[in-house]
Amino acid sequence: MRLVSDLHLHSRFSLATSRAMVVPEMAQWARWKGIDLLGTGDFTHPEWLRHLRSTLTPTPEGLYQAHGIKFMLSAEVAAVWRQEGKGRRVHLVLFAESFDDAESVARALDPFGKLESNGRPMLSVSIVELLDAIWRVAPTVEVIPAHVWTPWYSVFGSKSGFDSLEACFGPHLNRIRALETGLSSDPAMNRTVSSLDRYSLVSFSDAHSPGKLGREATVLELPIASYAGVIDALYGRNVGRIAETIEFHPQQGKYHFDGHRQCGVAWDPERTMSTDGRCPVCGKPLTLGVLHRIHAIADRDRDRDRSRNQDRDNPISTAPYTMLIPLEQILSQVFAVGVGTRSVQRAYATLISEVGPELFVLREATQDQLAGAMSFDLARAVLAVRDGDVEIEPGYDGRYGTVTIHPEGCTRKVRA
Repeated sequence: MRLVSDLHLHSRFSLATSRAMVVPEMAQWARWKGIDLLGTGDFTHPEWLRHLRSTLTPTPEGLYQAHGIKFMLSAEVAAVWRQEGKGRRVHLVLFAESFDDAESVARALDPFGKLESNGRPMLSVSIVELLDAIWRVAPTVEVIPAHVWTPWYSVFGSKSGFDSLEACFGPHLNRIRALETGLSSDPAMNRTVSSLDRYSLVSFSDAHSPGKLGREATVLELPIASYAGVIDALYGRNVGRIAETIEFHPQQGKYHFDGHRQCGVAWDPERTMSTDGRCPVCGKPLTLGVLHRIHAIADRDRDRDRSRNQDRDNPISTAPYTMLIPLEQILSQVFAVGVGTRSVQRAYATLISEVGPELFVLREATQDQLAGAMSFDLARAVLAVRDGDVEIEPGYDGRYGTVTIHPEGCTRKVRA
């Protein structure tokens, strides 16, 4: 069977997150999006865990369900510490099979930070010590480094990360088997770093509001919808595998280019490297983006055939991937109005009702279906996105990129 999964997201108890991020709303939006399996997010937060216990029904296979959608217990945590004279800030996504394991992890992490203050807690502990604490009480909990290139909070980030996974994870390196690429990179960019060949590449939304669910997702192929089956598929073990990933255009991500948001400066890595890396307006250092970091670490060209470079003991082939633009952004351009307007919301609801879930609309609906439900302009815009007929001004320093769809009548720029 195939499951469209989005396993990295946040509850209403995370900072800067919509109050609508509760199980009933999340499940409703998952149906609208065409998502089969959601992470719960934030299981380390005591009040959110109580909400999960009261709303989710366990399945015998180690997953949960509510309102017709499957859920898997997940959380994101931030480790903050100093190593080799530098401040380190790295985010991890955790997966647990049971509420008992989730509660055990929360108790183990409680000494390192205030779990009740943020659904994504800031923990004063090194990655090695954090994983020691987790696996001492819950050995079956799985860990995936989150958005691995993001400047401020990631394993390779320019502000607080490392140049290798070994330097970060040390004795626990062999327990790391997959990496989340994040919104500002795509699989091909990651595969320019040969040391990552042995790792699966996964994509999830990191959604802070229901409408953002599924903007990135991982499609799993597995024999049975179970906790073990999902983990095997994420890691490419046994008969499970990643069938494909759904990707943001990396230029849309808010850390793709180098830049300084306050001064409106956005540079590609080549321009940054030809200068002293400082903002020409204020003189402060630019935030070095994802593309810059990948260029700094890469040891092969993006388009090079990597079959000759794989580690024969750990061959991981990159799954197919599709780049999409969220339906609400497409509707915004067709109608020349804001993404959050009632016109877009009504049109979105009409398409979901008459054509099918968002991922079906974006990937499979025919021109006749789209035109019949909405308009020929909408059909042309969706088909243009499928063909990659878009122009993107890259995001930088926390500012999302802007997208322009090229068909006539769809030229308004919309920020993600």
